[in-house]
Amino acid sequence: MKIKELNEMSPDELKHKEAELVDQLFKLRFQKSLGQLESPMKVKNIRRDIARIKTLLNRTPKATE
Repeated sequence: MKIKELNEMSPDELKHKEAELVDQLFKLRFQKSLGQLESPMKVKNIRRDIARIKTLLNRTPKATE
């Protein structure tokens, strides 16, 4: 996922996307443990996407401040 696409999303959309990616990562790790994972690069890419989303969420000012 491109950083430009993530910048255009709202914080709620980013949180929802993060939850989806965490779920995908869990499923891929489960496939890896069973030896059914076709592309190990998917795990790496999803981890990086999650990190990008978390970075953007931390950059935005918090509503509680």
